[in-house]
Amino acid sequence: MAAVSDLAARLTEAEARYVAANPESHRMHEQRALVMPGGNTRTTIHQPPFPLTIVRGEGARLVDADGHEYVDFLGEYTAGLYGHSHPVIVAAIREALADGIVLGAPNRYETTLAEAICARFSAVDLVRFCNSGTEANLLALSLARAVTGRSGILVFSGAYHGGILLFAHGVSPLNPPFDWIVGEYNDADGAARLVAEHANELAAVIVEPLQGAAGVIPGDPAFLRALRESTEKHGVLLVFDEVMTSRLSPGGAQLLHEIDPDLTTMAKFVGGGLSFGAFGGRADLMGRFDPSRPDALQHGGTFNNDVLTMAAGAAGLTRVLTDAEIARLNGLGDRLRDRLNAFAGDGDVDFCATGLGSLVGLHFTRGPIRSERDVPEAPELRGLLHLHMLERGFSYGRRGFVALSLPLDETDVDGFATAVEEFLG
Repeated sequence: MAAVSDLAARLTEAEARYVAANPESHRMHEQRALVMPGGNTRTTIHQPPFPLTIVRGEGARLVDADGHEYVDFLGEYTAGLYGHSHPVIVAAIREALADGIVLGAPNRYETTLAEAICARFSAVDLVRFCNSGTEANLLALSLARAVTGRSGILVFSGAYHGGILLFAHGVSPLNPPFDWIVGEYNDADGAARLVAEHANELAAVIVEPLQGAAGVIPGDPAFLRALRESTEKHGVLLVFDEVMTSRLSPGGAQLLHEIDPDLTTMAKFVGGGLSFGAFGGRADLMGRFDPSRPDALQHGGTFNNDVLTMAAGAAGLTRVLTDAEIARLNGLGDRLRDRLNAFAGDGDVDFCATGLGSLVGLHFTRGPIRSERDVPEAPELRGLLHLHMLERGFSYGRRGFVALSLPLDETDVDGFATAVEEFLG
């Protein structure tokens, strides 16, 4: 209890310094609270006592309303892969903007983006666009239910598939009333058993090859292979949610694992960092959205092919995100994770870094971490580390979420690691 009490006192002191250092962010938060519940329209970015208001970003640097500068290790929860205002993407947006942005028709950029996605993902024969990862996953699951005539969906505890597809510690009351079956992440035998037991009612299994919101937890190769084998055996569709993991190789996590899902969803950086979602897969499944077919499924959305997003996404995938840059960024993530784990191990500290490539999770436990139940909440320690890092000029997700962006280099990563080690020491 003494240790917990000491942590609470230290957190109170750190929050007091934070409040004193950020009066303008505090004022703007209180102003927002007059018209938004809790001064917030996106729960993920709230933090006590109030979040910083960011007024400018360039490369991998952020500036808040009080003039403080930070190195950005959050990367907008993977959407900011290209950093802030990448010149190639900004130029593409400006060119598109000059020709009009609400054209109400096919435009000249969407084909380039669709071709780039299909070329990168071997399991994606055809693709359709939408406006977010939430939409992409809802549409993929709804397609699976429509073509199979079954209503059940197998998900995994800790999963986050969008704003109304949340499975932290169970099924959120906000989720649509699908027939959800919840399994344990990284339990290969248990997942195969659930597929077999519920095969007659399952339309699809949806899985993140790496669970992001749960703690940046990589899926075991054996677990993901078991899902592919069991779904194929029982005629159930497999959906890979690659909203976050599509950055981990030129063809996403499915390329790393050599697994072809039936449907793939993506979002975030694939739209150049603008609002975007996409879902694609086998031609026989996606072909149901062909409007010329008598059995066509309708899929609308005013901004599905938003001109600015199509231009930004096409520029990013075809002109910025090279195989070499993906490998370099993954190497930086490995460097950070390996250094922190070595420090914790040498110092006998209850801490570990999880993840894969450019995605890193920070946890106050020795591990291993295989599912959300292995992740300690540790709110005081997480709060203290986060405030410590902000004071030293580094921004990341308070829950321990780190997503590297292309403008970062070894000096930035080593600086972040040094600041974490200072706290742990």
